[in-house]
Amino acid sequence: MKFSRKYSLDEIATLINCEFVGEASFPVSGMNEIHVVEEGDIVFVDHPKYYDKALNSAATIVLINKKVDCPAGKALLISDDPFRDFNTLTKHFKPFTAATAAVASSASVGEGTIIQPNVFIGNHVVIGKNCLIHPNVVLYDHTVIGDNVIIHSGSILGADAFYYKKREDGFDQLISGGRVVVQNNVGIGALCTIDKGVTGDTIIGEGTKLDNQVHVGHDTVIGKKCLIASQTGIAGCVIIKDEVTIWGQVGTTSGITIGEKAVILGQTGVTKSVEGGKTYFGTPIEESREKLKQLANIKKIPEIISKLK
Repeated sequence: MKFSRKYSLDEIATLINCEFVGEASFPVSGMNEIHVVEEGDIVFVDHPKYYDKALNSAATIVLINKKVDCPAGKALLISDDPFRDFNTLTKHFKPFTAATAAVASSASVGEGTIIQPNVFIGNHVVIGKNCLIHPNVVLYDHTVIGDNVIIHSGSILGADAFYYKKREDGFDQLISGGRVVVQNNVGIGALCTIDKGVTGDTIIGEGTKLDNQVHVGHDTVIGKKCLIASQTGIAGCVIIKDEVTIWGQVGTTSGITIGEKAVILGQTGVTKSVEGGKTYFGTPIEESREKLKQLANIKKIPEIISKLK
């Protein structure tokens, strides 16, 4: 998430009422998660296990719960609860605005686009030309839709990330201030759910087609001309390269990469990153030929045992 202007370190510290390490005028231009941070961004860290990763990331401002040595060229915000204060900043820079109409007056709809009855279009949504949005689709605030996109009934774009911190009294949600961006010529089936990024974008690449009942988690980036079949669940922060085919009932863990032109067969659990140009199957995932050989060998076990008697 980029701010509308550059802020100083002491301005940000005042917003969250915390100490800081660095020049008061140190520039702050945005906030992001660790995997997408850039120079000028704030990143938060609240566990010693991840201190080094955050301090050595591209972020130049680290919101942290302990005074540590500040790397050269960076600044620290010292907080007793970085998770809480990251939420405070999100609410300040991307506040929730309640809807007052089924189609927000701030939304933009391109020429030739058809909006069927009972569609909800939130604040600052942008929809391109020659799209077809079927009944009961929900487009949350700031969603961006390209040209020639079809979205079938009941799909929801822009719900919050499934991202929680366990507290003594329950789970505290990390507030989502990102977007969903759907590029040109995408097809989205019925009852699909695509979560917005926590601070960045969840992206569906040009020409990609989603079957019915596909879930895409926060900050996931799906490449161009991918095919994703029904009941597939893609976790957050996944990168799916161009021309990947994913068959039905596949599930993935978060933070992995699926290489270009990979094929993931049905009911596979994608437990790790996989190279492109190969076909995969099973849980844990392996190349399909190897997995099928293993299954064939398992069937031989009773025969082998009987010969040993």
